[in-house]
Amino acid sequence: MSLHRLASVTIGVPNVDETASYYRDFGLAPTDGRWLRSLDGGEQLRIVAAPTRRLIELVVGADDTDDIDRVEHELRAKGFLAQRNEDEVVAEEPVAGIRAIVRVVPRLTQPNIERTPYNGPGRIERTGRAPGVLRTGPVRPRKLGHAVIGSTDYDATRRFFVDGLGFKISDHIKGHGTFMRCSTDHHNVLVMQSPVNYLHHTSWQVDDIDDVGRGAFAMLDGNPERHVWGLGRHHAGSNFFWYLKDPAGNFSEYYSDMDCIPEDSLWTPEDLEGARGLFNWGPPPPPSFLHPEDLAAMMTGAHSIR
Repeated sequence: MSLHRLASVTIGVPNVDETASYYRDFGLAPTDGRWLRSLDGGEQLRIVAAPTRRLIELVVGADDTDDIDRVEHELRAKGFLAQRNEDEVVAEEPVAGIRAIVRVVPRLTQPNIERTPYNGPGRIERTGRAPGVLRTGPVRPRKLGHAVIGSTDYDATRRFFVDGLGFKISDHIKGHGTFMRCSTDHHNVLVMQSPVNYLHHTSWQVDDIDDVGRGAFAMLDGNPERHVWGLGRHHAGSNFFWYLKDPAGNFSEYYSDMDCIPEDSLWTPEDLEGARGLFNWGPPPPPSFLHPEDLAAMMTGAHSIR
């Protein structure tokens, strides 16, 4: 796969400073300007001003300029406008107007951290207290995993990512959405049919299920209104999850243990229906997860921050 990672996203919100403060609490480190860093991925989140919350831009990593040439060719062949620069190609997704940049960037190398030992029936991997209950430091996301967007024409948005940019399809939510990847992760973008174009959530990798829980508990301490959904485990991607809400109304997800699909692996996408398309176990998703409360306001132009 010439594409190898989701390198960064830029999100637009009406309340930049308040939203940036939330993502600092979430564990991303500030840099000069509006960028926030993950531990392993570097500058991966930029927050800018916009009338309503939305995904403004995403950057996808490619290996070399030959890959950029191929993406440019496919974009133009499929009828998408593309601007070629020295080491990148820029195109606009035609429905929501998301700026997509495929750029030559180094492959992400993550440290091979020591595996968390878990005991099980007939299997003693640790003695003493579990490491997860002894951790005291703040949870820091390792990398940006994926972004989920709503599109008023999800077929057209999917074609842009798959036929134009070269994403691969991992699974479908039957008749409603498509999980797509530009790396060995199960998905880096999920596009869903929606009555309005918007950003549903961004998802951030942490070390393990203990850090999913620790991160969420720290975010909810004194701010219970941030809770959305969790703890649970998805079926598509298989990852553990916990969702929270930022001050602009976007959801943010801590995740761990995502399915990986190596470049030479055979993979058959499933058509997922009902609850199986959302989760394998956990509490049922609240109605606001499936239909965020501010969608109607965004549709009418009467958006307000909650």
